Amino acid sequence: MGNIVLRNVHKAFGATTIIPDIDLDIADGEFVVFVGPSGCGKSTLLRLIAGLEDTTSGKIMIDGRDVTDEAPAKRKLAMVFQSYALYPHMTVAKNIAFPLKMAGESPDVIDRKVKDAARVLNLTNYLERRPGQLSGGQRQRVAIGRAIVRQPSAFLFDEPLSNLDAALRGTMRLEISELHQQLKTTMIYVTHDQVEAMTMADKIVVLNAGNIEQVGSPMELYQTPKNLFVAGFIGSPKMNFVEGAAAGKHGAATVGIRPEHIAISTSAGDWKGKVGVAEHLGSDTFVHVHTDDHGTVNVRAGGDVVARHGDTVYLTPDARRLHRFGPDGKALG
Repeated sequence: MGNIVLRNVHKAFGATTIIPDIDLDIADGEFVVFVGPSGCGKSTLLRLIAGLEDTTSGKIMIDGRDVTDEAPAKRKLAMVFQSYALYPHMTVAKNIAFPLKMAGESPDVIDRKVKDAARVLNLTNYLERRPGQLSGGQRQRVAIGRAIVRQPSAFLFDEPLSNLDAALRGTMRLEISELHQQLKTTMIYVTHDQVEAMTMADKIVVLNAGNIEQVGSPMELYQTPKNLFVAGFIGSPKMNFVEGAAAGKHGAATVGIRPEHIAISTSAGDWKGKVGVAEHLGSDTFVHVHTDDHGTVNVRAGGDVVARHGDTVYLTPDARRLHRFGPDGKALG
């Protein structure tokens, strides 16, 4: 079981509030991602759940049990940190086995659980190596293996891939997602990378200055953001925003349109502009167009689009895909 419930959870350091009153429900077996910019409180919230930070007020329950004042070791959670925190003098097998040894498990049980974890994580051939002989991705898998053998109610990941290069991050995203499908255990994952959030999560929690801006599935947040912050944070490249008279025509203070929902043409369209930078990525081309009335508009076009610096182009946003926001930044119906 791994049902986690937060009720009116508040965290302050003296007079400074880090996490205002937060309510959140995480179902057993869900993969939940806390996402937001640096300093938004996502790691603090994870540490409150883990018991590594004291809750100023409110209640944290795991599987119906109030654990607000319980020590981390009693919460049946396993945390994987950004730093791998492996013992350099120990082999992979001994690193994975360490929490079991500390818990007083028998050698037979330790051996079985270590081998099971190594098989799941493709580490069987590395059990006798030391961390210094492994790649960054392999070391991260060892850290995850050490968490797996504890058979926790939930796994807590605190930006575990931020030390890896881009290619390895992509590989590890897939491996952690596949691991979740195998184990069916609740996972809470903290990241500032919205691409990680979109590709991995069952449910995303978007945080901003300690507040939960929106909770929903990746596609819910992408298709129906509740406010300007979520609209601008979820999606890559970012949503374009238009204000003033053009937004007023649609009964809004601000209109948003995603780069992939804008057609680009050299002959005709609604907005005229000149190509600035065109980023060719193979399958896609990101075209930055400087318009007279709407500033710089980013367009996501096909990889074979021809767009050169200084070219005159015309843009046509898909009227069915417009997002309207009021003066308070909240989405309009």
